[in-house]
Amino acid sequence: MMAMAQELWPALPYDAWKDTYATLHMWTQVVGKVALALAPPLNHSWSIAFQVTPRGLSTRTLPYHDRTFSIQFDFIEHQLVIHASDDETRTLALKPRTVADFYREVMMTLDGMGLPVKIWTMPSEVPSPIRFEQDTVHHSYDPEYANRCWRIFSQAARVLALSQCEFVGKCSPVHVFWGGFDLAVTRFSGRPAPPREGPAFMRDAYSHEVISHGFWPGSGPLLEPTFYSYAVPEPAGFKDARVRPEAAYYHRELGEFVLPYEAVRTAASPDEAILAFVESTYDRASTLAGWDRAALAR
Repeated sequence: MMAMAQELWPALPYDAWKDTYATLHMWTQVVGKVALALAPPLNHSWSIAFQVTPRGLSTRTLPYHDRTFSIQFDFIEHQLVIHASDDETRTLALKPRTVADFYREVMMTLDGMGLPVKIWTMPSEVPSPIRFEQDTVHHSYDPEYANRCWRIFSQAARVLALSQCEFVGKCSPVHVFWGGFDLAVTRFSGRPAPPREGPAFMRDAYSHEVISHGFWPGSGPLLEPTFYSYAVPEPAGFKDARVRPEAAYYHRELGEFVLPYEAVRTAASPDEAILAFVESTYDRASTLAGWDRAALAR
């Protein structure tokens, strides 16, 4: 039983894959910016987030005049695959290469397919950003670790989707935001939140009261993969709440509860550990914030 859990939930040591992670994050931002340029502006940026697929991560279907197309990171064959509605398909190899080279080839391939698009080339939500066309710093790609990350996203997405089944209020899809490179699902109380400072996409994301859960490969103040939970606005007393499982704790610098991935993958039941984390943090946050729990539950 434990061997099966470890196979489904592979190790993802930050130090072993941090260079691939940094490069892949920028590659996903290149593709994400294509979606940003073309997708209809659904609320909370839902139209530009990636979907977890049986082979990797993909944009939604993107409109382009009388055609549509999608772009998928295939972490089995290690290709970027561009599918168009007229049955034209192009692929680019996912291999060690600079962000600048990846950006150029993606743009040239889209041009060659009759899908030219202009994007803003400054990365989002990262410290010391480098424009894509100038980024020769990030150039690593280890296919094994890219595949492991996708497999974790797949399993985490499955469990997070299950965790939403009793919630009948407004709820986001389970999807991957390429800005922070995190898998996320968000519940809404239905009430507006106090106005938030910051860029427009952040003001839109937190225009209403939310409780979010997700998985993050780690960066910044927390250099390990973790599951997370936060509430906006955060209700008084939340940071001192008792939540499950025992390995979960409130990270004061991040301002959210975290559950180390290593504690999940080595648990007797990783699914139960994640569900306990989601259920207990939602229970504490929604109760302290005075959400109408009866109206929001099945």
